[in-house]
Amino acid sequence: MVTKEKLYEAFGELIYAVAKADGVVQGEEVATLEHIVRNHSWAKDIVWSFKYEAQKNNTVEHVYAKAMDVFKEHGPSPEYEHLVSILKAIAEASHHSPSSEAKERGIINLFQQDLIQKFQNDLQINYLTVE
Repeated sequence: MVTKEKLYEAFGELIYAVAKADGVVQGEEVATLEHIVRNHSWAKDIVWSFKYEAQKNNTVEHVYAKAMDVFKEHGPSPEYEHLVSILKAIAEASHHSPSSEAKERGIINLFQQDLIQKFQNDLQINYLTVE
């Protein structure tokens, strides 16, 4: 069972992966994150996790995989919709080049596809075992 704290830390990890997808975490992306989550009850976990990954300078692939493991274990959540809106805001925060935004949006699209695929597979497995 994934705790809410661990789920929100994974949010921060995925947000970092999106911000880092173009190779550099921009100051505008950090400011956007802090602004969006400032009133969220779990803001400290999200921001702490984001900054931890940035400090460690972990690869996008490593952090993405780590976050996805948590999301897959946690299962469906209405909070993912809010996460996607944060990810999109992060991708739009630094308009340095169209290719940078495309790389960041690529991570967002991959996240959505991977999550949908996982949950569809889970539904199919459950459907087959119920019959």
